[in-house]
Amino acid sequence: MASQDWMTKDFYAVLGVSKDADAAAIKKAYRTLAKKYHPDRNPDDAAAAEKFKEVGEAYAVLSDEAERKQYDAIRSMAGGGARFQAGGPGGSGGAGFEDILSSMFGGQGGGVRFETGGGAQPDLDDLLRMFGGTPSPTRSGGRPGPFGFGGFGSQPQPQKGSDVLTSATLDLRDAVAGTTVELTADGRTMKVRIPAGVRDGQRIRLRGKGRAGLNGGENGDMVVTISIKKHPVYSVDPVDGTNLRMDLPVTLREAALGATVEVPLLDGGTSKIKIKPGTSSGTVMRLRGKGATTRKKTGDLLVTIEVAVPKKLSKAAKEALEAFDEAMGDTDPRATLMEEAAT
Repeated sequence: MASQDWMTKDFYAVLGVSKDADAAAIKKAYRTLAKKYHPDRNPDDAAAAEKFKEVGEAYAVLSDEAERKQYDAIRSMAGGGARFQAGGPGGSGGAGFEDILSSMFGGQGGGVRFETGGGAQPDLDDLLRMFGGTPSPTRSGGRPGPFGFGGFGSQPQPQKGSDVLTSATLDLRDAVAGTTVELTADGRTMKVRIPAGVRDGQRIRLRGKGRAGLNGGENGDMVVTISIKKHPVYSVDPVDGTNLRMDLPVTLREAALGATVEVPLLDGGTSKIKIKPGTSSGTVMRLRGKGATTRKKTGDLLVTIEVAVPKKLSKAAKEALEAFDEAMGDTDPRATLMEEAAT
């Protein structure tokens, strides 16, 4: 983005934060607004799409410390957003370029005059190029110039382009297997390959897919935040993205006496799991090699046993449970609970 554009855009207002907001507050505001205006939540809504773009543009500048300093300096010189007015002796409307140059270059700007015929406004980028080329973080020799720009005769320094932030929402199967998605960010639409085994909330950095660098600097990156839709059976383990998790309902009889139960797999197949007699609800069993496969490894399927308690019982079932309870005698599963709780 040209610095001239920065003079007319209030990125703090776009994100709804104060000018002294710290990085955490800026990031939090961006995430809230990006989620609100994301194209996936607002399909075919041109206004929301434009707002999403503005929010991303504002965050890209304010989240970069160097760019934020340059942006603040330019906005400060521009009086908070208004363009500079040509001035001079007897001029109106505040300080002219002569006054600004005087403050920027040690009082040496008073002899400089700008002809802007027809009421046209001078362009800040053209002005900066007259004094050392394009904006640069340092003077020649490494000493910062006024407001972070290059001094007289300085050589433009290569600057890496800023990162572009976007997000992608995937079905769980696509997250496990990997997929190619079409993303729109910073006014561009491109196809991006998402690797297998990504986790919910994970950020993927695509090198060189961000904004173009300046003065021969390398391009910035595209950072994609992954969201995974909830699946009715499976979930991706938050610690190891190659492991999958699922709950397996079993009957009281199967848990008490033991059984061999068939388990559905994400790839459409099935596998069998052996439940030992006396298995408690919440027990986690592992099916090795039945999780997600990535270039590095294949994960496991972690199966959590859940004893299914029927909500309605027939008369015969109730009688059977009462007979079972009677047969258990004085067995009390909470016999030591109170004692242990007091320790």
